[in-house]
Amino acid sequence: MTEREKQLNGEWFICDDPDLKKIRVQCSKKVFALNQLDNSEKAKRYEIFRTLFGSIGEGCNIKSSFQCDYGSNIHFGNNVFVNVNCVFTDVGKIEIGDDTFIGPQVGIYTVNHPLNPIMRKNGLQRAENVKIGQNCWIGGNVTINPGVTLGDNVVVASGAVVTKSFGNNVLLAGVPAKIVKEL
Repeated sequence: MTEREKQLNGEWFICDDPDLKKIRVQCSKKVFALNQLDNSEKAKRYEIFRTLFGSIGEGCNIKSSFQCDYGSNIHFGNNVFVNVNCVFTDVGKIEIGDDTFIGPQVGIYTVNHPLNPIMRKNGLQRAENVKIGQNCWIGGNVTINPGVTLGDNVVVASGAVVTKSFGNNVLLAGVPAKIVKEL
């Protein structure tokens, strides 16, 4: 099994694998080109979106600056808005549902590292997918950790750290995030 196959299967893989490095370099070049464009240049930006991301729906608006590792592991529904300075570590799959708003400086992380220092030193990582439902609003400076699934109509208050999954129609806040209100 290749390191890429291990990565996509959620198994421990070696991140310094030459094939994975090549994919990340290609992604980095596309992200650099994207971040050089003014946010008002929607047609040119969408051309890059289509080559950068695994899938992108209609009416999406991802503001620069934006950072990701692979790009191809990110899947946007329709009418998704991503504000400035967001970082998506898409070692695993990131799925974002239709009509979801993501505030500035949001981090969505799918990579996990071993607790064992020797394994870490040897460059092992594991992907844990993140899924965000439809009609969600993720406030500014939110962190979403690996393996989290959020249902539809979820609102996450600014500054929250989401460490576990939640169902539909809830307001989350705090560190770690917890339900503060049913919507």
